[in-house]
Amino acid sequence: MQSFRTELEDLNNPVVAQDILDLEKKIRLFRDGKIDSDKFRSLRLARGIYGQRQPGVQMIRIKLPLGRISTKQMRRIADISDEYASKNLHATTRQDIQIHFVSLDRTPELWALLEKDQITTREACGNTVRNVTASDLAGIDPKEPFDVSPYAYETFQYFLRNPICQEMGRKFKISFSSSDDDTAFSFIHDLGFLPRINEQGERGFKVMIGGGLGANPYLAQVAYEFLHEDKIIPFTEAILRVFDRYGERNRRMKARFKFLLDDLGLEKVMALAEEETNALKSKTYVINRNILPEETPSTIQLGEAPEPADAVKYARWYKTNVVTQKQEGFHGVYVKLPLGNMSSNLARYFADIVDQFAGAEMRVTVNQGYLIRYVRPEALKHLYAALDKVGLAEPGFDSVADITACPGTESCNLAISDSTNISLALEKVIREEYPEMVHNTDIKIKISGCPNSCGQHGLAGIGLHGSTIKDKQGKVLPALVVLLGGGKLKNGDGIISDKIIKIPSKRGPDALRLLLDDYEANSQDGEYYHDYFLRVGRNHFYTLLKPLGDLTSVVPTDYIDWGEDHNFILHTAVGECAAIMIDLVATLFFESDEKLEWAGKAFRQQHYADAIYHGYSAYINTAKAMLLTRDIKPSTQIQVINDFQKHFVDTQAFSLPESFKDVVLRINKNEPTAAFATEYLEASAKFLGEARVYREAADKEVVEK
Repeated sequence: MQSFRTELEDLNNPVVAQDILDLEKKIRLFRDGKIDSDKFRSLRLARGIYGQRQPGVQMIRIKLPLGRISTKQMRRIADISDEYASKNLHATTRQDIQIHFVSLDRTPELWALLEKDQITTREACGNTVRNVTASDLAGIDPKEPFDVSPYAYETFQYFLRNPICQEMGRKFKISFSSSDDDTAFSFIHDLGFLPRINEQGERGFKVMIGGGLGANPYLAQVAYEFLHEDKIIPFTEAILRVFDRYGERNRRMKARFKFLLDDLGLEKVMALAEEETNALKSKTYVINRNILPEETPSTIQLGEAPEPADAVKYARWYKTNVVTQKQEGFHGVYVKLPLGNMSSNLARYFADIVDQFAGAEMRVTVNQGYLIRYVRPEALKHLYAALDKVGLAEPGFDSVADITACPGTESCNLAISDSTNISLALEKVIREEYPEMVHNTDIKIKISGCPNSCGQHGLAGIGLHGSTIKDKQGKVLPALVVLLGGGKLKNGDGIISDKIIKIPSKRGPDALRLLLDDYEANSQDGEYYHDYFLRVGRNHFYTLLKPLGDLTSVVPTDYIDWGEDHNFILHTAVGECAAIMIDLVATLFFESDEKLEWAGKAFRQQHYADAIYHGYSAYINTAKAMLLTRDIKPSTQIQVINDFQKHFVDTQAFSLPESFKDVVLRINKNEPTAAFATEYLEASAKFLGEARVYREAADKEVVEK
C-alpha cells in the first residue's frame, strides 16, 4: 500500500492528496481492528468504495459530474480497470462509471491515479450529495434556453467535501435538465432544476423538490417556478442543512428527503430553509458560466466516406441514434450499449474513434449509453463504419430495444433476482420478433434486481424488478414484479409506474410478448403507451398477465434464475446504499474531537461557515453520546437537541447558560463571521470537555457502587 504515495507527488491539489492519505490510514486501522466495521463502511462509501455481493472485493463508483467524460479520462479509467478491476467499464443511470472486483487495499493507489486526470470517487456513494446529473444534450440542445452544464458542474464542486452534507441521514440527488423536455428527470430527484429566462431576460430555474423512486416512489413538487441563477446554490445549501438537521437517521427506509417533505409539508420545509439564510456561506452565488472548457471538434482531414455495407441498418441508425446540434453543421451521435458495459479494450478503441471523428468530450447518458458530440456531417459515415466494426452502431437508442438494467445479482448485495441476463433475453425477443419496435421511443423498459429502483423501473412504461415467489410446497422461485404505465410524458411531466403482478422470472419474455402484442392489437392510432394504459385500465393488464402468475404449472426451469445452472438460492445481506452510524459513546466523543479539529483547519483558512458547521456537528455528536449513556437513541438531529434538553438540562444534570436548543441553533441566527465562529467553536469544545467530565464521573460512580 506504499506505492501509491509516489502518485500523490504528481497531484497539484493538497486537499485531494490528504484525502487519499486519510483513506490509506483508515484502511490500515480497520485491518488492525481499531475501527469498527460499520463505521469504516460509512467512511469508505463516502469515497466511492462499495462492498460487493462477493466477499473481499469492492465496486468503485467513479463520479462524473453531468456524465461528462473526455477521451483521455476514458483511457485512464480503462487502464485502471485493467490493472485493478475486471477490465470492464459499467455506465450507470446516474451517469457514473463503475468498475468491479477491486481489492480494498489498492483503492488509495487507484484513486490517486484517477485524480491525475481530475476524476474523483469522493461522495459517489454513502449519505452524501451523489453525482449531479444533467441532460446529455446540455450545451448542444436546440431546445435549451441556455447551457445548464456550468450550473451542474458548479453545484458538484460547491458541495464536494462540504461539511453540511457529509453525514446526512441518506443520500441526496440533484439533476439539471436542458429544457422542459426534462430529459434529466427532475421529477424523481430531491432537487431538480429546469432552465428558465424571465421577462427581464434573467436566467433562472424552475425548481422541483422531493422526488424519488425506490420502493415508495414520490413525484417532486414545485418549489419555485423561477429562482434566479444566483440563488440556486444558496437554496440547495439551505435545503441540505434542513435535511441534515430534521431528516430521519434510525429508520433507513424512511430516511430519504422525500419522506421529510411528506411529513413536514412543502410550506414548512421552505420556511425552515429560509431560517438558514443567516448561516449560509453565500447569500448569492454567481455561477461561472465559463468554468468548463469549450468543446472543439476534430480537425483531422477525412478521405472519401465509405458506403455502409448494410444501407438499411445505416438508415435506421441515422434515424434513431443521430441528432442535430444547435451548433450549425454538427451532430450528436448516441451509442447504444447493452447493460451499460464496455470492455477496457473496447473503451480505448472507442476513445480513439471519438478523437478521430468528433469532439474529445462525451456524455454518459441516463440510460447507460454514450453521446458523442460535435460530429461533422461528412464524418458520419466514417464514424458509423468505425463503430459498426466493433458492435457499437446498433440502431434503436432509447427505444423499446434499449433496455436499462442495474448490475443486480452480478455484484450487488441488495439484488434479489437477476436483472442483466433477463435484460439480454428481452432485447433478443425485441430484436428478432419485433424489429419494427426499434423506432418506438415511447415505451421504455427498465429492470432492477430489487425494489430500490437503481434501474429506474418505477418510471418505465414496462418496468420489472427482482423478487421471489413461493410455490404451493413452499419452494422459492426467482420472480419479477411487473409495473406498467410510467414514464416521462411529451410535456416533460413524470408518471410513476403501477404494480400489476408478480410472475416467475423465466416467464419474463412471455410477459413482454403479451404486452407488445396487446398494444399492437388494441391501441388507437398514435396512442402513446401511457395513454393506452390509462384508457384500458390496470385490471386489463392484470387479467392479461394473470396466467403467467399461475404456479400450478411450474416447470423445473422456473426454479432456476437467468444466468444460473442451479435452483434459486435467496441471497440476503445488508445493503450499502447508506452508511450506518455507530452508537458508541467513546466513538462519538472521538468524532467530536475530529470535527473540532476540522473546524480549526477551516477557520485558519477563513472558511468560517464550514468551521461553524463542523462545530455544530460536534455539538450534535457530543449530545448524542450523552443520550446513549441513558439508552436514548433519537432519530433526527433536532430530536437529539430536544432530548438532551429534556433529559440533561431540564433535570439539572447538566448546566447551560440557556436552553440547549438556543445554544446550538445560534448557527442559523448569526452571520458566519470570524467573531461568531470563534465564540461558537469555543463553546462547542467546552461542551465536549464538560460532557467528558460528566461521563467520567458517572463511570466512576458506577465502579464505586
